[in-house]
Amino acid sequence: MVIFLSRSARASMSQWGARVFQPGLTGTRRSFSSYLVSPKELHKALKKNPPNKISTDMRVVPLCAAWFLPNDGRKGLDVFIEQRIPKAKFFDLDKVSDQRSPYPHMLPSGKSFAATMCELGIRKDDTVVVYDTKELGIFSAPRVAWTLRLFGHSKVHVLNNFKLWVEQGLPTETGEIYDVECCTYPIPELDSDKVADFDRVREVALDNSKDGAEGVQVLDARSPGRFTGKDPEPRPGLSSGHMPGAMNIPFNAVLDPETKAFYPSDKLRNIFKEKGVDPERPVISSCGTGVSACVLDTALEVAEYGNPEKRQVYDGSWTEWAQRVSDSDSLIRKTE
Repeated sequence: MVIFLSRSARASMSQWGARVFQPGLTGTRRSFSSYLVSPKELHKALKKNPPNKISTDMRVVPLCAAWFLPNDGRKGLDVFIEQRIPKAKFFDLDKVSDQRSPYPHMLPSGKSFAATMCELGIRKDDTVVVYDTKELGIFSAPRVAWTLRLFGHSKVHVLNNFKLWVEQGLPTETGEIYDVECCTYPIPELDSDKVADFDRVREVALDNSKDGAEGVQVLDARSPGRFTGKDPEPRPGLSSGHMPGAMNIPFNAVLDPETKAFYPSDKLRNIFKEKGVDPERPVISSCGTGVSACVLDTALEVAEYGNPEKRQVYDGSWTEWAQRVSDSDSLIRKTE
């Protein structure tokens, strides 16, 4: 398998911005009107534009991002085999990552990402709809969708959600994964401007409440117990607590508790406003390992709350933070 980056592909690489969140601009027509896609919208699109390996026309490809916390016991691949959208492909969040990093599922290299897309048979111009498990509703799909956008795959959406897909009686299939027709995929460059690393977040934490600081808001998507330090982290031996100045917005606060789908945009705007998030100031979303942080990042986008150019996700999140900060800096806070 040969992966190449042509001169034209290189020229078509876009910076993160309006183009990323207006899927279809690089294709002949738009697939969906918004970033979030309803089950009925996806079902209709799949009937019109199935992921046919022979056709060269625009295709809609469902991509399963099933993933569970390490203390859950369930495995994403197992639930994918048990029940999935017909012709869906599986994106392994743990394997498609920086395998050299001591922290879980950190962003992969452009070469590794391209190789994965090749192996999955996903083409650069495919419209990809990422979806989660019926058990969790919305959890890891926003992370995988964020990863695709970060590597310049412009036509990406999130299904809202597979739980409703199943409940609405839309078609599913089961069984082992069938063979995939590999394809070429250009090696992309990572849009690092949308990623916050440890040094960046440490600088923000040290500057907290100082005069003249940027005023960056860190939104922590973990549960209140983990945020305050009352409850343990799911990874043994890792201290719980939070960064100085961080705001706790558990990821499920932006989801309907019954459907586990994202709330409508107006309600999301009210949630962020009530939580005290200033739309004029930069935002870094964080969580345990950078997964549910992307739920908040997506909610901010859907709500059109704040400037998308001033948003970042802390890739290593709390798992990296709690292992790397120095005791002398007092950068792990616990509250009653």
